Amino acid sequence: MSVAVIAPEATDIFNVHPQNFVALALQCHAWQRQHCRVYGQYLQQLPRAVRSPNRLTDVAPLPISFFKTAEVYAGADSPDIIFTSSGTTGMQTSQHLVAHLAWYQQSFLTALQLAYGAPEKMAWLCLLPSYMERSGSSLIYMAQHLVQHSVHPQSGFFLKADEALLAAIEDCRMAGIPTVLLGVSFALLDLAERYPGLDLSFLTIMETGGMKGRRREPTRAELHATLCTAFNANTIHSEYGMTELLSQAYAKAGGRYQPPPWMRVLVRSEEDPFALSETGAGILCIIDLANVYSCSFIETQDVGRVHADGSFEVLGRLDNSDIRGCSLLVL
Repeated sequence: MSVAVIAPEATDIFNVHPQNFVALALQCHAWQRQHCRVYGQYLQQLPRAVRSPNRLTDVAPLPISFFKTAEVYAGADSPDIIFTSSGTTGMQTSQHLVAHLAWYQQSFLTALQLAYGAPEKMAWLCLLPSYMERSGSSLIYMAQHLVQHSVHPQSGFFLKADEALLAAIEDCRMAGIPTVLLGVSFALLDLAERYPGLDLSFLTIMETGGMKGRRREPTRAELHATLCTAFNANTIHSEYGMTELLSQAYAKAGGRYQPPPWMRVLVRSEEDPFALSETGAGILCIIDLANVYSCSFIETQDVGRVHADGSFEVLGRLDNSDIRGCSLLVL
């Protein structure tokens, strides 16, 4: 007979101390083994030591492809919302059943607060045309919340690099408002080409990745170098997020992402699916404790490197893996 396990509370997750992370992660694992049918069935096919881990590197992450073929869900009631990934015509997309929308809000607001300060005190200029053209985007939900709760009326969405965006940028510059230009990569490149010499040195430029077949896929270094030159910027910031996660990590410079306290990244060997490490290079495996009611242990299709301080880099994608809407640039 299995022992009943209690799900962690939001207060435990978003206030987790580094010393308590492992215990909380193993509590999440025990909960999801019992209440997430897909994850429980997956674990049953694995060695016993992997089904009942005692440390993070013993955990078996769920391949991210399961979000395309099954309902990865551990909630008792119907989900508050279902986020879906983008994709080209005919591509099978992921869906993330979110039991408590308030958890997602708390996750992205707390992460931004830790990385950049109070998000409501910033102007958010969102250049996300490809995401605005469809429904179910978790990125659009986050951006809408940031725009609606910003104290600055200049905040808003822009379908393309046009005069309306330039006017909002100029208003923010003249008023001395802390401003974030949040943009998909191809739209930022469009802005750079349409308005060469545009000085955006006063604001934070944050790219979310994603060419969506609109352009040749540059490396991240090439993209950032082009944007820095075009906009007179010292650095380009990046967001690492995906439909299957309720948390995001941010890179302020150099392509090294810093996860929030309730998120950790491991790497596994490309040859051995059970060989996980806390540092080194390999396939990135995400532990996102905010995913209590879906699955907190996900093996991505991203290849990267995790550093001793917990930061990580994304170096590319596995061969034959689908290109996500927030596509990652191959270095």
